[in-house]
Amino acid sequence: MGVTKSNLFSLEQNQLAELAKALGHPARIAIIEYLMKKNSCVCGDIVSKLPLSQSTISQHLKALKSAGIIKGKIEGSYRCYCLNPEVLGFFKSKISSFFNINQKCC
Repeated sequence: MGVTKSNLFSLEQNQLAELAKALGHPARIAIIEYLMKKNSCVCGDIVSKLPLSQSTISQHLKALKSAGIIKGKIEGSYRCYCLNPEVLGFFKSKISSFFNINQKCC
């Protein structure tokens, strides 16, 4: 969304939309599932498990990190990634309340 339009929405709406956008690719979902199992890993671990090139996985990791879904730190020549529980908790809470529908349809 363009900068000129995003200011028409609340900070929370913009944050939720950015998280949803970052999660909108099956490779990113697979990366998150892998990180859930391993707690943390280096990019090479993910490359060995997914049918994608290292550069493609790096692009997906960058998108997830930019959205705050994962954290990364440098350990020697490796980048170690893990899930960000605060951001995922926020997303889970908002999605749960978003789909808590108690209205009757017409």
